[in-house]
Amino acid sequence: MRKLRWVRDEDGLWDLDVSTPATINGVARPVPGDPIPSVLGLSRGIRLSRPKQADFFQRFMFMPFIPSYSSVHPHGNGCFSLQRVLSLPTFSLDRWFGTVLGQFNVEKFVSNIKKNGFRQPSSSSWFQSIGKHLSDKSLYGVDLSSEFFLTPDDTFLLSLESYGDDDYKTPRKKAVFNHKFAHHNLTVEAASPGLFVDKDGTFWDVPLTMAMDLASVASSSDNGPSYHISINHNTGLPKEFGSHQNGKFVASLQPGLSATTAFSLRNSIDIWRSGAPKMKMIQPYDIFLSNPHISASGIIGAVMTACFGDNSIRVPQSQSQNGASGGCSSSKVVGFGLSARRGKCAVLADSFATVTLSAQHGTFQKMFFDLTRFQALLDFPSGSTFISGAARLAKDVFNSHPPNQESLQQVCPNTTFSFQQQIVGPFSMRVDSGVELGLKKGDRFVKVKDPVFAIEYALQVLGSAKAVAWYSPTHKEFMIELRFFET
Repeated sequence: MRKLRWVRDEDGLWDLDVSTPATINGVARPVPGDPIPSVLGLSRGIRLSRPKQADFFQRFMFMPFIPSYSSVHPHGNGCFSLQRVLSLPTFSLDRWFGTVLGQFNVEKFVSNIKKNGFRQPSSSSWFQSIGKHLSDKSLYGVDLSSEFFLTPDDTFLLSLESYGDDDYKTPRKKAVFNHKFAHHNLTVEAASPGLFVDKDGTFWDVPLTMAMDLASVASSSDNGPSYHISINHNTGLPKEFGSHQNGKFVASLQPGLSATTAFSLRNSIDIWRSGAPKMKMIQPYDIFLSNPHISASGIIGAVMTACFGDNSIRVPQSQSQNGASGGCSSSKVVGFGLSARRGKCAVLADSFATVTLSAQHGTFQKMFFDLTRFQALLDFPSGSTFISGAARLAKDVFNSHPPNQESLQQVCPNTTFSFQQQIVGPFSMRVDSGVELGLKKGDRFVKVKDPVFAIEYALQVLGSAKAVAWYSPTHKEFMIELRFFET
C-alpha cells in the first residue's frame, strides 16, 4: 500500500502509484483529491515492475510462487492467488526485457472442488480428475510485458493483462515511456482501462486515460524547491471495479482534460544526530537506516489545476445574485484558495503544508533489536480549508460559543504514524496507521484509521533494498513486493 512508503521517496512529497494485488500488474493510480489534489498521481518512487519483482524473487530468493490476496473480485469472494513469471530470451544485448507473468486463483480452485466434488464422474483416475479442475480457464490470468531500453535514459514499456474469467472481459493495456533529464524525470502513460483507487479503497476503471508528468529531481542537500507539472485526459465514464460497489460518484475521474502544476519548498533540521562510529567490518543491513537521529522537516507549497470537460463539475456552481442557478460562471476565494468555473472550464488553486518528525535508535548492524524507528506525519492538504476552519473557530471563541465540530475537523491535520522495529538480523516489523480524533459524541477520543502491518527483509547485499510482506485488514489485501532506496 501507499502508506508503507515514508514521507518522501526521492523527489518530493507527491503521491505514488499504489501497490495492490487487485490486478496481476499490481499497481493502481490514486484518484485525484477533491476539491483539489495536493499530490500528483504519476510520480513514482524507485520500484521495479511487477514482472521484474517476480523474476527477482524466483532467481535470487528461491520463491517458485509469489502469493497475494485481494478481497476485490467480481464474484464477491476473496482471491488468494499465486504468481509465477517466465522471462523470455534476450537477443538484443540487454536492450529488451520480455516476460509472461501468470496468475493462478487458488481460492476459486478450492471453491470449485468443494462445489463439484474432487472426483469427477467422467474421470477414471485421480490425475484425470485434477486435470479436469485445472483445465478451467477462469482460474488463470496472464500479463504479457515487454520493456525496451531505448537509450541509457529512455525506457518504453508495453503490457497486456488478460483473464480467463468471463467477469474480466476487457483486457488491460498499458504503454509507459520514461525519460531521465539532468534534473527532471518525464513520464508519459496511456492505459485502457486505467485503474484508480480512492482513499476509501474503492477501485475505479476509466475506459481510457492518458497522462504526462514532468517532475524535478531532488537535490543532494534534500532541501529546497521542487515542482511537478502533470497533464491528464480521461475518456469514458468511470466504473467501479470489483465487488465492493457502493454507487459513489467521483467528479475528478469524469471525462475531460486537466492540467496541474505544483511547487513546494522543503527544509529539514537535525535536532540530534549520533556522532558515534559504527561497528567496524560489519555492513549495516540497510545503509539508509544506519544513522541514529532525531530530525524534523517541513514542506509548504501551492498547487493549481485547470479542468476542461465534465471533470470541471468538481468545482461547485454557485448561485447568482438573483437566487437562480449560476448558469455560466462562478468564482470563490477563501484564505489561500481559489476556485472558478465557467461552463465546462474550471480553475482551482490551493496551498498545502506538511510537518514531519522522525526518530531512530540503533545502527541496524547487530543481530537483535538494533533498529527502532518512529515517524509522525502531520499533513495539511488544503490551506484554504484550514484558514476557513480556524477563522470560524476564532469567531466561536470570541462570541463564547461552543466550537463547531466541522471547523475542528478542518483545522485538524491528517495524521499518520509509522513504527519499525528490528526483530532478528535483516527481519523487522513495521506498522503504519492513520490517526484521527473522535469529535462526535460517543466516539473514542483517538481512532485508528487504515492500519497496515508488514514484515520487512533487508537485502543487505544490495545496500538499501528490502522484500516487504504487508497486510491491510481494512481493505483485506496481502502482498509481497520489492522496494529500493526508501528512507
